[in-house]
Amino acid sequence: MPTEAEWEHACRAGTTGPRYGPLDEIAWYRGNSQERIHEVGGRRPNAWGLHDMLGNVWDWCWDVYDAEVYGTYRVLRGGGWFDEHWSCRASARRRSHPTFRVDDVGFRIARSLPPTVGPGLVR
Repeated sequence: MPTEAEWEHACRAGTTGPRYGPLDEIAWYRGNSQERIHEVGGRRPNAWGLHDMLGNVWDWCWDVYDAEVYGTYRVLRGGGWFDEHWSCRASARRRSHPTFRVDDVGFRIARSLPPTVGPGLVR
């Protein structure tokens, strides 16, 4: 899973606003989802070709929310199909226990790029 910082960087895809496009074009949320989950790719991707970074399902992140207060609760990002428009933005976050299961929470597989060795060479 991506860290919270990696997730936000991927979601924004070089943009600086709360969303990478008009909400109805990029996300399934309470206002357009017919209160159900949708298949991935049904809305316009961000500039890096990533679909559903906002809306449809919240994404688990590697980070713990606040261990001193919430123990092992982890960060969720992006908003889901049942959320209001204001929850579907790049900076929105929520928390949940890793064993909690609900149909508006999912995950992405991510990997770190290897360090480079010299100009343009990858180890």
